[in-house]
Amino acid sequence: MSKDISTIATNIKKYRDKLGVSQDKLSKLAGVTLHTLTKIETGATTDPRIETLKKIAVGLNVSVDDLIK
Repeated sequence: MSKDISTIATNIKKYRDKLGVSQDKLSKLAGVTLHTLTKIETGATTDPRIETLKKIAVGLNVSVDDLIK
């Protein structure tokens, strides 16, 4: 599972950097707390909820598949 989280974390950071937004800005766009986003992006959260990933994907204007592949 850690490989999956690493992939998710890497992809969130990649798409966030591509948009040129901070973690704080993305957390507001996605409607999740900064703490939650930071934990997912750093891999500290080992099993993010699909609902949370959907919100982050919307904030990044990508699909959930883009985050998990």
